[in-house]
Amino acid sequence: MSVSENDRAPAGVITSEAHALAAAREVAALALPDAAHRDRERRYPLEALALFSRSGLGSISIPREFGGGGLPYRTVAEVFRLISAADPSLGQIPQNHFGLIQFLRDAATPEQQRALFAEIVAGKRLGNGGPEKHTRHTRDVQARLARRVGGLFLTGEKFYSTGALFADIVVTTAVDDKGEAVMAFMPRTAPGLEIVDDWTGMGQRTTASGTVRLTAVPVDPARVVPLPSADKPSLRGPVSQLIQTAIDAGIASGAFTEACEFIRLHSRPWVDAGVERNADDAQLLADVGRVWTALQAAEALLRRAATTLDEVALQPLEGAAAARASIAVAEAKVLTTSAALMVSEKLLEWGGSRATLSEHNLDRHWRNARTHTLHDPVRWKYHAIGNYYLNAIFPARHAWI
Repeated sequence: MSVSENDRAPAGVITSEAHALAAAREVAALALPDAAHRDRERRYPLEALALFSRSGLGSISIPREFGGGGLPYRTVAEVFRLISAADPSLGQIPQNHFGLIQFLRDAATPEQQRALFAEIVAGKRLGNGGPEKHTRHTRDVQARLARRVGGLFLTGEKFYSTGALFADIVVTTAVDDKGEAVMAFMPRTAPGLEIVDDWTGMGQRTTASGTVRLTAVPVDPARVVPLPSADKPSLRGPVSQLIQTAIDAGIASGAFTEACEFIRLHSRPWVDAGVERNADDAQLLADVGRVWTALQAAEALLRRAATTLDEVALQPLEGAAAARASIAVAEAKVLTTSAALMVSEKLLEWGGSRATLSEHNLDRHWRNARTHTLHDPVRWKYHAIGNYYLNAIFPARHAWI
């Protein structure tokens, strides 16, 4: 069976926050017990991913007028945080799925929304044909969508294509014959579309974030959406970044939980501590308290950012509101990045030398944190925040802010 073919049972539709969070906890509970082994052996969380789709979690952000759950961004963020605390690779796989849903909400025609949202509500997954590997920067697009005899055809090569291997619909950017950037939605089985499972990152090892090759892939003109101009207000950036932030918060939470368990069950106290258990070491207790407080601050800013997005989404969108949402998410992203890296590093320090043994695979938390937090540099988050509050300059409009 292809990895893009989930069990094909009709997907549910989740219309309450309580139901969504219960479903997320069920997916997390299924994924957690084997997460360390999957990371070690690079085995994909296909059973948990199928449950994610079957439960209806994949359509919770689609407006109810199109058959989706119509749930707020605070619910989306908490779903990703809960699942990523169990297995951040599983959390990352649908991140682009939700980012693309937001793109359709912002930029697609009503006809395109009706058609594509119906497929997503039925349980289909979107996967990203990501940025290109050998270009000047992540927004430099060399892929071309050209009109030839017989229709439109897309040619190019993409990388960082998280979710594509598990998708039913692969989505990627290209430049058309007019020199304009567009987003094309293609069936996973389209001729000329090849997904290469060649992701070798040290972390997030089971996201399959590798190469997508496109060789004259036929594209339905009805499934081509022009990218909006950079000066048009959009929530695609802050929504995408909110999900990234929730994943980092989940990594931090999962690492902290495993750190406490390892301290209690497996670690030895330092010889000068004068205690029987490492969990009673006064200096370690203070350190755990400091880290816990930092983690709580990061999660609080994540919730505040999601609430800000929900407030902005209720009003007609204009530049100041979009900027407010982006800055709120950037503030949270700064702290969740710090928390994920700090907790996953402290986990090894608190556990001592035996925490580095491969049988425990505790280093996966740091590898996941370091890999995932490289998506968008925190130094540019600080820049955007400072420029906003000092100079009243709105942040750039793209998917990374």
